[in-house]
Amino acid sequence: MHLIVGVDTGKTAAYVCLDLDGKLVSSSHASSLGQDWLIESIGKLGVPSIIACDREPNDIVRKIGASFSAKLYHPAREIGIDEKREIARPFGITNPHERDACAAAVKAYKSYTNKLRQAERIAREGKKEDEIDSIKAKVIRKYSIEEAISDKEANRK
Repeated sequence: MHLIVGVDTGKTAAYVCLDLDGKLVSSSHASSLGQDWLIESIGKLGVPSIIACDREPNDIVRKIGASFSAKLYHPAREIGIDEKREIARPFGITNPHERDACAAAVKAYKSYTNKLRQAERIAREGKKEDEIDSIKAKVIRKYSIEEAISDKEANRK
């Protein structure tokens, strides 16, 4: 399963994993465990296509992204606390660290929503229902929908 993962780093680290349909897969937080705990925990859940954070990525976020060869995402503007609460509420997330990770993951998902829905629709029309997750993951990695569906290997950086 491919994931969109929001992370919050610091003394208390947290993650929120969404599937490529924007549904909550898992969330957790831990004190004083950091980068290795995040990588191990996330890796058990699936393959991150995106690692998101709620501000400019720090070195830890970059290393987590690199360990999964995932795209990095951060919003263009800072997300206010009220907006973070509003984003996290439907998921039942109240822990402040998980809330920040959730806001980042949801913002990342929303930035790709139109393209992911288009890829899913075209994949279903082409009778590729069992490949939708991997097709969406390729689209996130900048494959065209046609390339992702036809499984063409294009030059990607």
